[in-house]
Amino acid sequence: MKNIRLYEFRHHDTKQIGIDFSFDREAIEHLKTLPGIRWSNTFGCFYYGANRENLDRLLKHLNKLSFYVNYSALDLLQLPSHMEPDNEIKNTPEEIQIKDFQNYLDGRRYSESTIRTYCHYTSKFLNYHSGRSYFNLQDVDRFIEAEIAGKKYSISSHRQCISALKHYFEFTEQEEIDTSKLKRPDKSKYLPGVLSKEEVIELLRATRNLKHRCILALMYSSGLRIGELLSLKLQEIDIDRQQILVRQSKGRKDRYVMLAESFLPLFYNYLQTYQPKIYFVEGINGGQYTASGIRNFLKESVHRARIRKRVSPHTLRHSYATHMLENGIDLRYIQELLGHSRPETTMIYTHVTKKDLMKIRSPLDESIKELLEKAKDNPNLSLSRNLLD
Repeated sequence: MKNIRLYEFRHHDTKQIGIDFSFDREAIEHLKTLPGIRWSNTFGCFYYGANRENLDRLLKHLNKLSFYVNYSALDLLQLPSHMEPDNEIKNTPEEIQIKDFQNYLDGRRYSESTIRTYCHYTSKFLNYHSGRSYFNLQDVDRFIEAEIAGKKYSISSHRQCISALKHYFEFTEQEEIDTSKLKRPDKSKYLPGVLSKEEVIELLRATRNLKHRCILALMYSSGLRIGELLSLKLQEIDIDRQQILVRQSKGRKDRYVMLAESFLPLFYNYLQTYQPKIYFVEGINGGQYTASGIRNFLKESVHRARIRKRVSPHTLRHSYATHMLENGIDLRYIQELLGHSRPETTMIYTHVTKKDLMKIRSPLDESIKELLEKAKDNPNLSLSRNLLD
Protein backbone atom coordinates (compact mmCIF):
# COMPACT_ATOMS: atom_id res chain seq x y z
CA MET A 1 0.00 0.00 0.00
CA LYS A 2 1.35 3.43 -0.96
CA ASN A 3 1.88 6.01 1.80
CA ILE A 4 0.95 9.66 1.25
CA ARG A 5 1.50 12.46 3.77
CA LEU A 6 -0.56 15.66 3.78
CA TYR A 7 0.74 18.85 5.36
CA GLU A 8 -0.07 22.57 5.31
CA PHE A 9 2.12 25.30 3.82
CA ARG A 10 1.74 28.69 2.14
CA HIS A 11 2.12 29.16 -1.60
CA HIS A 12 0.97 32.03 -3.81
CA ASP A 13 0.04 33.89 -0.61
CA THR A 14 -2.52 31.22 0.29
CA LYS A 15 -2.68 28.21 2.59
CA GLN A 16 -2.28 24.97 0.63
CA ILE A 17 -2.41 21.26 1.38
CA GLY A 18 0.93 19.75 0.33
CA ILE A 19 0.90 16.14 -0.91
CA ASP A 20 4.12 14.27 -0.17
CA PHE A 21 4.97 10.72 -1.32
CA SER A 22 7.84 8.70 -2.73
CA PHE A 23 8.01 8.78 -6.53
CA ASP A 24 5.22 6.64 -7.96
CA ARG A 25 4.01 6.95 -11.55
CA GLU A 26 0.53 5.56 -10.77
CA ALA A 27 0.04 8.05 -7.92
CA ILE A 28 1.16 10.97 -10.11
CA GLU A 29 -1.19 10.10 -12.96
CA HIS A 30 -4.07 9.54 -10.53
CA LEU A 31 -3.53 12.91 -8.82
CA LYS A 32 -3.51 14.71 -12.18
CA THR A 33 -7.10 13.60 -12.79
CA LEU A 34 -8.36 15.56 -9.77
CA PRO A 35 -9.68 18.98 -10.90
CA GLY A 36 -7.84 21.85 -9.24
CA ILE A 37 -4.71 19.88 -8.32
CA ARG A 38 -1.49 21.73 -9.09
CA TRP A 39 2.27 21.16 -9.13
CA SER A 40 4.74 23.58 -7.50
CA ASN A 41 8.24 23.75 -9.00
CA THR A 42 9.28 25.89 -6.05
CA PHE A 43 8.32 23.33 -3.40
CA GLY A 44 8.53 20.24 -5.60
CA CYS A 45 5.13 18.85 -4.66
CA PHE A 46 1.50 18.60 -5.72
CA TYR A 47 -0.83 20.84 -3.74
CA TYR A 48 -4.52 21.59 -3.25
CA GLY A 49 -6.28 24.57 -1.72
CA ALA A 50 -6.42 24.23 2.06
CA ASN A 51 -10.06 24.01 3.11
CA ARG A 52 -12.30 21.30 4.54
CA GLU A 53 -14.24 20.78 1.33
CA ASN A 54 -11.03 20.23 -0.68
CA LEU A 55 -9.63 17.90 1.97
CA ASP A 56 -12.72 15.69 1.78
CA ARG A 57 -12.54 15.68 -2.00
CA LEU A 58 -8.81 14.85 -1.94
CA LEU A 59 -9.24 11.98 0.55
CA LYS A 60 -12.05 10.42 -1.50
CA HIS A 61 -9.93 10.68 -4.64
CA LEU A 62 -6.92 9.00 -3.00
CA ASN A 63 -9.06 6.26 -1.47
CA LYS A 64 -10.06 5.12 -4.97
CA LEU A 65 -6.61 3.52 -5.29
CA SER A 66 -6.42 2.43 -1.65
CA PHE A 67 -3.65 4.85 -0.64
CA TYR A 68 -2.75 5.12 3.04
CA VAL A 69 -3.09 8.83 3.77
CA ASN A 70 -1.43 10.36 6.84
CA TYR A 71 -2.96 13.79 7.54
CA SER A 72 -1.87 14.11 11.17
CA ALA A 73 0.18 17.20 10.26
CA LEU A 74 -3.03 19.08 9.35
CA ASP A 75 -4.86 21.09 11.99
CA LEU A 76 -8.38 20.10 10.95
CA LEU A 77 -10.05 22.58 13.29
CA GLN A 78 -8.16 25.47 11.73
CA LEU A 79 -8.95 24.57 8.13
CA PRO A 80 -11.29 27.16 6.62
CA SER A 81 -14.51 26.08 4.96
CA HIS A 82 -13.49 27.98 1.80
CA MET A 83 -10.36 29.46 0.22
CA GLU A 84 -8.88 32.42 2.06
CA PRO A 85 -8.17 35.72 0.23
CA ASP A 86 -5.01 35.92 -1.83
CA ASN A 87 -3.65 39.11 -0.25
CA GLU A 88 -3.32 38.28 3.44
CA ILE A 89 0.25 36.96 3.86
CA LYS A 90 3.27 37.31 1.63
CA ASN A 91 5.82 34.66 0.73
CA THR A 92 7.27 32.58 3.56
CA PRO A 93 11.02 32.75 4.29
CA GLU A 94 11.43 29.24 2.85
CA GLU A 95 9.79 30.25 -0.42
CA ILE A 96 11.93 33.37 -0.68
CA GLN A 97 15.08 31.27 -0.08
CA ILE A 98 14.08 28.80 -2.80
CA LYS A 99 13.43 31.60 -5.29
CA ASP A 100 16.83 33.15 -4.53
CA PHE A 101 18.47 29.73 -4.86
CA GLN A 102 16.69 29.20 -8.17
CA ASN A 103 18.04 32.52 -9.47
CA TYR A 104 21.53 31.51 -8.30
CA LEU A 105 21.37 28.21 -10.19
CA ASP A 106 19.98 29.96 -13.24
CA GLY A 107 22.94 32.34 -13.12
CA ARG A 108 25.26 29.34 -13.06
CA ARG A 109 23.57 28.25 -16.32
CA TYR A 110 22.28 24.93 -15.07
CA SER A 111 19.59 23.24 -17.15
CA GLU A 112 15.91 23.66 -16.30
CA SER A 113 15.73 20.00 -15.30
CA THR A 114 18.69 20.32 -12.90
CA ILE A 115 17.32 23.53 -11.37
CA ARG A 116 13.92 21.91 -10.86
CA THR A 117 15.49 18.85 -9.21
CA TYR A 118 17.81 20.84 -6.93
CA CYS A 119 15.00 23.19 -5.84
CA HIS A 120 12.77 20.20 -5.12
CA TYR A 121 15.20 18.55 -2.70
CA THR A 122 16.28 21.84 -1.12
CA SER A 123 12.63 22.76 -0.55
CA LYS A 124 12.05 19.41 1.19
CA PHE A 125 15.07 20.09 3.40
CA LEU A 126 13.88 23.61 4.34
CA ASN A 127 10.34 22.40 5.03
CA TYR A 128 11.72 19.64 7.25
CA HIS A 129 13.69 22.26 9.26
CA SER A 130 10.99 24.93 8.96
CA GLY A 131 11.83 28.33 10.44
CA ARG A 132 15.61 27.90 10.41
CA SER A 133 18.24 29.57 8.24
CA TYR A 134 21.50 27.99 9.45
CA PHE A 135 22.28 24.30 9.67
CA ASN A 136 24.95 21.76 10.61
CA LEU A 137 25.89 18.29 9.39
CA GLN A 138 23.62 16.63 11.97
CA ASP A 139 20.65 18.47 10.48
CA VAL A 140 21.51 17.02 7.09
CA ASP A 141 21.89 13.51 8.53
CA ARG A 142 18.49 13.68 10.25
CA PHE A 143 16.81 14.89 7.07
CA ILE A 144 18.42 12.18 4.92
CA GLU A 145 17.51 9.45 7.41
CA ALA A 146 13.87 10.54 7.70
CA GLU A 147 12.95 11.92 4.27
CA ILE A 148 15.28 10.27 1.73
CA ALA A 149 16.53 6.93 3.04
CA GLY A 150 13.52 6.55 5.33
CA LYS A 151 11.10 6.95 2.43
CA LYS A 152 13.03 4.54 0.22
CA TYR A 153 14.18 7.02 -2.40
CA SER A 154 16.53 5.50 -4.97
CA ILE A 155 20.31 5.80 -4.71
CA SER A 156 20.35 8.18 -7.71
CA SER A 157 17.76 10.42 -5.98
CA HIS A 158 19.87 10.32 -2.79
CA ARG A 159 22.91 11.45 -4.78
CA GLN A 160 20.93 14.27 -6.43
CA CYS A 161 19.71 15.42 -3.01
CA ILE A 162 23.26 15.66 -1.63
CA SER A 163 24.35 17.58 -4.75
CA ALA A 164 21.44 19.99 -4.32
CA LEU A 165 22.25 20.63 -0.65
CA LYS A 166 25.93 21.17 -1.42
CA HIS A 167 25.03 23.91 -3.89
CA TYR A 168 22.54 25.44 -1.46
CA PHE A 169 25.02 25.54 1.43
CA GLU A 170 27.67 27.10 -0.82
CA PHE A 171 25.12 29.67 -2.01
CA THR A 172 24.05 30.60 1.54
CA GLU A 173 27.63 30.42 2.91
CA GLN A 174 26.82 28.08 5.79
CA GLU A 175 29.80 28.34 8.14
CA GLU A 176 28.78 25.30 10.20
CA ILE A 177 28.89 22.94 7.23
CA ASP A 178 31.99 21.71 5.42
CA THR A 179 30.45 20.60 2.11
CA SER A 180 33.41 18.29 1.43
CA LYS A 181 32.11 16.09 4.26
CA LEU A 182 28.75 15.59 2.56
CA LYS A 183 29.23 12.20 0.93
CA ARG A 184 27.07 10.76 -1.82
CA PRO A 185 26.35 7.01 -1.73
CA ASP A 186 28.07 5.00 -4.42
CA LYS A 187 26.14 4.62 -7.63
CA SER A 188 24.15 1.45 -8.11
CA LYS A 189 25.61 -0.52 -11.00
CA TYR A 190 22.78 -1.99 -13.03
CA LEU A 191 23.10 -3.64 -16.40
CA PRO A 192 20.74 -2.02 -18.90
CA GLY A 193 17.71 -3.97 -20.06
CA VAL A 194 18.00 -4.91 -23.72
CA LEU A 195 15.61 -6.34 -26.32
CA SER A 196 16.78 -8.85 -28.87
CA LYS A 197 16.70 -7.83 -32.53
CA GLU A 198 13.73 -10.12 -33.04
CA GLU A 199 11.87 -8.52 -30.13
CA VAL A 200 12.43 -5.04 -31.56
CA ILE A 201 10.90 -6.05 -34.89
CA GLU A 202 8.00 -7.76 -33.13
CA LEU A 203 7.44 -4.64 -31.02
CA LEU A 204 7.23 -2.46 -34.15
CA ARG A 205 4.83 -4.92 -35.78
CA ALA A 206 2.61 -4.89 -32.69
CA THR A 207 2.41 -1.07 -32.73
CA ARG A 208 -0.65 -0.50 -34.88
CA ASN A 209 -0.81 3.30 -34.93
CA LEU A 210 1.38 4.80 -37.69
CA LYS A 211 2.59 7.74 -35.60
CA HIS A 212 3.42 5.50 -32.66
CA ARG A 213 5.31 3.03 -34.84
CA CYS A 214 7.27 5.89 -36.41
CA ILE A 215 8.26 7.19 -32.95
CA LEU A 216 9.53 3.81 -31.72
CA ALA A 217 11.32 3.08 -35.00
CA LEU A 218 13.20 6.39 -34.88
CA MET A 219 14.15 6.03 -31.21
CA TYR A 220 15.63 2.59 -31.88
CA SER A 221 17.22 3.25 -35.28
CA SER A 222 18.93 6.47 -34.13
CA GLY A 223 19.48 5.75 -30.41
CA LEU A 224 17.60 8.86 -29.26
CA ARG A 225 16.70 9.74 -25.70
CA ILE A 226 13.00 10.43 -25.18
CA GLY A 227 13.66 14.13 -24.54
CA GLU A 228 15.72 14.39 -27.72
CA LEU A 229 12.91 12.88 -29.76
CA LEU A 230 10.27 15.17 -28.25
CA SER A 231 12.29 18.31 -29.02
CA LEU A 232 13.39 17.15 -32.50
CA LYS A 233 12.27 19.54 -35.24
CA LEU A 234 11.61 18.57 -38.85
CA GLN A 235 14.25 21.00 -40.11
CA GLU A 236 16.89 19.04 -38.16
CA ILE A 237 16.22 15.86 -40.16
CA ASP A 238 18.47 15.77 -43.26
CA ILE A 239 17.05 13.10 -45.57
CA ASP A 240 19.66 13.64 -48.32
CA ARG A 241 22.60 13.05 -45.98
CA GLN A 242 20.61 10.57 -43.88
CA GLN A 243 21.51 12.38 -40.68
CA ILE A 244 19.68 13.92 -37.75
CA LEU A 245 21.05 16.91 -35.86
CA VAL A 246 20.35 16.55 -32.15
CA ARG A 247 20.62 20.02 -30.63
CA GLN A 248 21.69 20.81 -27.08
CA SER A 249 21.03 17.38 -25.62
CA LYS A 250 22.36 16.14 -22.28
CA GLY A 251 25.46 18.14 -21.35
CA ARG A 252 24.40 20.98 -23.70
CA LYS A 253 26.04 19.31 -26.70
CA ASP A 254 25.03 19.09 -30.35
CA ARG A 255 25.63 15.85 -32.22
CA TYR A 256 24.70 14.05 -35.43
CA VAL A 257 23.08 10.62 -35.45
CA MET A 258 22.19 8.33 -38.31
CA LEU A 259 18.87 8.25 -40.15
CA ALA A 260 18.22 4.64 -41.15
CA GLU A 261 17.48 4.05 -44.81
CA SER A 262 14.88 1.42 -43.93
CA PHE A 263 13.08 4.05 -41.79
CA LEU A 264 12.45 6.42 -44.72
CA PRO A 265 9.35 4.70 -46.27
CA LEU A 266 7.67 4.70 -42.85
CA PHE A 267 8.72 8.33 -42.35
CA TYR A 268 7.29 9.47 -45.73
CA ASN A 269 4.01 7.69 -44.97
CA TYR A 270 3.84 9.35 -41.56
CA LEU A 271 4.55 12.84 -42.95
CA GLN A 272 1.87 12.49 -45.59
CA THR A 273 -0.71 11.19 -43.13
CA TYR A 274 -0.15 13.45 -40.09
CA GLN A 275 1.53 16.49 -41.70
CA PRO A 276 3.42 17.79 -38.64
CA LYS A 277 4.36 21.48 -38.88
CA ILE A 278 7.35 22.12 -36.62
CA TYR A 279 8.30 19.09 -34.52
CA PHE A 280 8.90 15.56 -35.76
CA VAL A 281 6.02 14.44 -33.56
CA GLU A 282 3.32 16.80 -32.35
CA GLY A 283 0.28 16.61 -30.08
CA ILE A 284 -3.32 16.76 -31.27
CA ASN A 285 -3.41 20.56 -31.01
CA GLY A 286 0.14 21.10 -32.23
CA GLY A 287 3.17 21.70 -30.03
CA GLN A 288 5.38 19.03 -28.52
CA TYR A 289 4.17 15.50 -27.87
CA THR A 290 4.34 14.27 -24.27
CA ALA A 291 6.65 11.73 -22.67
CA SER A 292 3.73 10.16 -20.81
CA GLY A 293 1.95 9.61 -24.13
CA ILE A 294 4.93 7.64 -25.46
CA ARG A 295 5.20 5.55 -22.31
CA ASN A 296 1.50 4.73 -22.40
CA PHE A 297 1.36 3.43 -25.97
CA LEU A 298 4.73 1.65 -25.56
CA LYS A 299 3.28 -0.28 -22.63
CA GLU A 300 0.36 -1.39 -24.80
CA SER A 301 2.65 -2.43 -27.66
CA VAL A 302 4.89 -4.45 -25.33
CA HIS A 303 1.85 -6.28 -24.01
CA ARG A 304 0.54 -6.91 -27.53
CA ALA A 305 3.96 -8.21 -28.64
CA ARG A 306 3.98 -10.59 -25.64
CA ILE A 307 7.33 -9.32 -24.45
CA ARG A 308 7.76 -10.18 -20.79
CA LYS A 309 10.75 -7.91 -20.17
CA ARG A 310 10.41 -4.54 -18.50
CA VAL A 311 10.55 -2.06 -21.40
CA SER A 312 10.82 1.74 -21.26
CA PRO A 313 11.62 4.25 -24.02
CA HIS A 314 15.26 4.16 -22.87
CA THR A 315 15.32 0.38 -23.42
CA LEU A 316 15.26 1.11 -27.18
CA ARG A 317 18.38 3.26 -26.80
CA HIS A 318 20.12 0.52 -24.80
CA SER A 319 19.13 -2.01 -27.47
CA TYR A 320 20.47 0.27 -30.23
CA ALA A 321 23.88 0.54 -28.55
CA THR A 322 24.10 -3.18 -27.75
CA HIS A 323 23.14 -4.28 -31.26
CA MET A 324 25.65 -1.83 -32.77
CA LEU A 325 28.39 -3.35 -30.63
CA GLU A 326 27.32 -6.87 -31.62
CA ASN A 327 27.47 -5.79 -35.27
CA GLY A 328 31.15 -4.94 -34.85
CA ILE A 329 30.94 -1.14 -34.61
CA ASP A 330 33.87 0.37 -32.69
CA LEU A 331 33.05 1.53 -29.16
CA ARG A 332 34.41 5.03 -29.90
CA TYR A 333 31.88 5.56 -32.68
CA ILE A 334 29.05 4.30 -30.49
CA GLN A 335 30.11 6.75 -27.77
CA GLU A 336 29.93 9.61 -30.28
CA LEU A 337 26.53 8.53 -31.62
CA LEU A 338 25.08 8.20 -28.11
CA GLY A 339 26.47 11.56 -27.00
CA HIS A 340 28.35 10.15 -24.01
CA SER A 341 31.02 12.45 -22.59
CA ARG A 342 33.03 9.59 -21.07
CA PRO A 343 33.93 6.23 -22.64
CA GLU A 344 33.26 4.52 -19.29
CA THR A 345 29.55 5.25 -19.75
CA THR A 346 29.51 3.51 -23.11
CA MET A 347 31.57 0.55 -21.89
CA ILE A 348 28.62 -0.77 -19.87
CA TYR A 349 27.30 -2.22 -23.13
CA THR A 350 30.31 -4.52 -23.35
CA HIS A 351 28.75 -6.38 -20.40
CA VAL A 352 25.48 -7.09 -22.18
CA THR A 353 26.61 -7.76 -25.74
CA LYS A 354 26.53 -11.44 -26.65
CA LYS A 355 28.94 -11.35 -29.60
CA ASP A 356 31.92 -12.72 -27.69
CA LEU A 357 30.07 -14.29 -24.78
CA MET A 358 28.29 -16.69 -27.12
CA LYS A 359 31.67 -18.14 -28.05
CA ILE A 360 32.30 -19.22 -24.46
CA ARG A 361 31.04 -22.69 -23.59
CA SER A 362 29.64 -23.60 -20.21
CA PRO A 363 31.92 -25.91 -18.14
CA LEU A 364 28.93 -28.27 -17.89
CA ASP A 365 28.84 -28.59 -21.69
CA GLU A 366 32.58 -29.23 -21.75
CA SER A 367 32.30 -31.89 -19.04
CA ILE A 368 29.51 -33.73 -20.88
CA LYS A 369 31.49 -33.49 -24.12
CA GLU A 370 34.55 -35.09 -22.46
CA LEU A 371 32.45 -37.88 -20.98
CA LEU A 372 30.87 -38.57 -24.36
CA GLU A 373 34.29 -38.84 -26.00
CA LYS A 374 35.43 -41.27 -23.29
CA ALA A 375 32.25 -43.36 -23.44
CA LYS A 376 31.88 -43.98 -27.18
CA ASP A 377 29.71 -47.00 -26.42
CA ASN A 378 27.14 -44.81 -24.64
CA PRO A 379 26.15 -42.15 -27.18
CA ASN A 380 22.87 -41.36 -25.36
CA LEU A 381 24.55 -40.01 -22.24
CA SER A 382 22.54 -37.06 -20.89
CA LEU A 383 21.57 -35.34 -17.65
CA SER A 384 18.17 -37.04 -17.65
CA ARG A 385 19.87 -40.35 -16.75
CA ASN A 386 22.20 -41.47 -14.00
CA LEU A 387 25.71 -40.71 -15.25
CA LEU A 388 27.13 -43.60 -13.26
CA ASP A 389 24.87 -46.30 -14.77
